[in-house]
Amino acid sequence: MKKSYQDIEDKRQDGTVWFNDLKRKRESGPKLLDKRYTSYGDATKAVHAGQYDDPQTGALGTPIYQCSTFFLNEASYEAIEEGRGRDEMIYTRYGNPSQWSVQEKISALENAESSIVFGSGMAAISSALLAMLDKGSHVVSSRDIYGGTYNFLYEDLDKFGMSVTFTSPTDIDEIEAAIQENTKVLYFEALTNPLLKITPIKELVALGKKHNLRVIIDNTFLTPYNVKMLDFGVDLVLNSATKYLNGHSDIIGGTVSGSRKLVDRIWPQMLKNGGSMDPHVCFLLERSLKTLALRMKTHNANALELATYLENHPKIKRVYYPGLESHNQYKLAKEQLQGKNSGMVSFEIKGGDANAHALLNNLILPKEATSLGGVESLISLPYNTSQASLTKEQQKAIGINDGLVRLSVGVEDITDLISDLEQAITTIFK
Repeated sequence: MKKSYQDIEDKRQDGTVWFNDLKRKRESGPKLLDKRYTSYGDATKAVHAGQYDDPQTGALGTPIYQCSTFFLNEASYEAIEEGRGRDEMIYTRYGNPSQWSVQEKISALENAESSIVFGSGMAAISSALLAMLDKGSHVVSSRDIYGGTYNFLYEDLDKFGMSVTFTSPTDIDEIEAAIQENTKVLYFEALTNPLLKITPIKELVALGKKHNLRVIIDNTFLTPYNVKMLDFGVDLVLNSATKYLNGHSDIIGGTVSGSRKLVDRIWPQMLKNGGSMDPHVCFLLERSLKTLALRMKTHNANALELATYLENHPKIKRVYYPGLESHNQYKLAKEQLQGKNSGMVSFEIKGGDANAHALLNNLILPKEATSLGGVESLISLPYNTSQASLTKEQQKAIGINDGLVRLSVGVEDITDLISDLEQAITTIFK
């Protein structure tokens, strides 16, 4: 039976109310169902975890709860009074069954206690960082991070009385040297864009523990299918759900996963920023996640074969791909990714940017577009897309050379992709 307000008040007076009990343990979730499928593989989790089959109608699959608000009742008021509004349906910005469902699927895939979905990847990134920082805080990050994240750290933290130092994502000594007395967070990407540099996660986590810092990793390029960051001891893992998690180039979204304690700190920041995910987008994301394992297997296999083809092509100067022995972090890639790779390939074509533009114009299958991780192959030039906000000097400093092309390898037949690249390259150099 639910407690009355008088019961709660009485317990306050004798000091036994739950929020004064230091032994109180946070549960995973919030969730509609208890089953996480924790003992199953990723493909099974992707299909079943979080799915809510409607008991009233017998409908198979989570309905779209396209509503802004919910009936209030004693449980709702009690949750608000006790500071646990995240565990009740009150208002869709606070929580919605569609959100809870897809968050549970993501948590199962990440091996996380809790997750939040956001209206964009940048909403997830900015909310997570602001929740973990306070006035005067300092962040150590990477020169190679996504341009939007770089701009947020470089341009906006100062407005909140915070600061950032950018380092190499691969040099642990440089990262440690950048740590200050007021450093609170180490923020890095697991696999960088566009040069596919690998951040040494074990060493970074050890550094975080040594200096009592939070470690936050953006795992968009790899996804929990390729590597589960929380298993390495990372505090929070983020993804742009726009990319591989959704995989169909038809939504914008972001995710944050971690311990219930830390994710609960991010939730009120999300409420203030207003970056919650719409229920219909939640439905699309949950639907797409069901095929994540199938898609990632093909992305990885296609990318490795395509990278091998490009590395052996006389008109290609250099290929960046962690699954190739020529990658300067190949040994770390094998250890950290445990035999898996990535669906992303970057390469430099002879003749510089002029030939890179010509290549994009001559291709038939890969679409010239920003973003990545879709079932279709997407191709772009980093200097005028993802790293366009950097000066030429800054681009050169992180290794973005003339003729650099970034290819998000889709799930098309690999023979068709290779044939298309071959005809496009041949046309340029004939």
